[in-house]
Amino acid sequence: MSLFRPRVWKETLHLLLDLPVGIAGFTVVVTGLTTAGSLLITFVGLPLLTATLLLSRVWGRVELWRAAELLDTNLPAPLALPREGGWLRRLVAPLRDGASWRAALYLVLMLPAGIVTFTIAVTWWSVSLGALTLPVWAWATAHGGPQFGDNVDPYYWNRPWQLAVTAAAGLLLTLAAPFVIHATTYIDRALLHLLRRPRSAERISRLEDTRARAVDAAVEERRRIERDLHDGAQARLVALGLDLGLALEKLEHDPEAARELVGGAHRETQHAIAELRDLVRGFAPAVLEDRGLDAALSALASRSPVPVEVTIDVPERQPASIEANAYFIVAEALTNVARHADAHSARVLVRRAGDSLWIQVSDDGVGGADPGRGTGLAGLAARAEAIDGTFSLASPPGGGTTITVELPCAS
Repeated sequence: MSLFRPRVWKETLHLLLDLPVGIAGFTVVVTGLTTAGSLLITFVGLPLLTATLLLSRVWGRVELWRAAELLDTNLPAPLALPREGGWLRRLVAPLRDGASWRAALYLVLMLPAGIVTFTIAVTWWSVSLGALTLPVWAWATAHGGPQFGDNVDPYYWNRPWQLAVTAAAGLLLTLAAPFVIHATTYIDRALLHLLRRPRSAERISRLEDTRARAVDAAVEERRRIERDLHDGAQARLVALGLDLGLALEKLEHDPEAARELVGGAHRETQHAIAELRDLVRGFAPAVLEDRGLDAALSALASRSPVPVEVTIDVPERQPASIEANAYFIVAEALTNVARHADAHSARVLVRRAGDSLWIQVSDDGVGGADPGRGTGLAGLAARAEAIDGTFSLASPPGGGTTITVELPCAS
């Protein structure tokens, strides 16, 4: 680890700030909690206790920001306190909030931790740099700097071997300083986990977000179906009924005109069928329910305008929801390949790995796929995350596109 990397000096700054932060945090929290505890028999104690915990919570967020800037950590902050309810519920909310108490504990523990980290940082840098530069300031001082042992020559330059040994030791200590500083930051990193959002809360928050996106996508899909039915197939069927009605009227006295109307109605029927087929392309096909994922994906690949190689290693049927999601993910991915990738071939690989169904769709197209450009990739990610799966995209310009999805399917 180089001395000249910004990371070394950022971590050093963080360690140097630990002691003043620890002193201030310990003073505020201990004073606030003890004062509030002694006044709990009065009405003043409860608001003071709440204020102390709220201040600890805010201070904890500042500490997470400091760690993100100086230690390059990225720990999720605790969820905000609920704002609903009356003033009494808001007053006692911090008392029931584990994140507030953990933040207070963090500020208390920062004092002993700050003493250790500050001492290590200051001592190591001062000793290593002092020893390294000893020849310079020994030459610059009147009596040659510090002496070693008793009855030594007051002029240090008469003992150059001592300068050389000390400077060499200082160089070694200076070169080791980045490693020592980085190792010391693990004391801070361990304490910072008191401030992070619990993994269960983090997972709940992520699931709530993906569920909201899945609900929004379902609502939008329903609106699309209603709009397409109203503007497309329904209009064609209405026109078809009118044409057939006119054909019935002309059937006896003008059979030729009736024949033309019936022919037009037949063509409209074909168009309506095609529109309905396009409309329900998001519905699971019967072959998926009857014969499983292998047959459904093989049929899907056979209809693709781009040649598709399908490899499926799934020894048994998966849950219906997993099979349906896997089918739609592959269908949308192959649609993107045909429309946007300018590819000559594509490959679909589906296999069971442990408790997950692993899906990979790749092509040899132009690459550069971007979920923000409305090509359906964001919808694929939302579909996977809605059932607690994962979605990843690799699409370098000119290097093709690879979509990898992992769906949980433990029974």
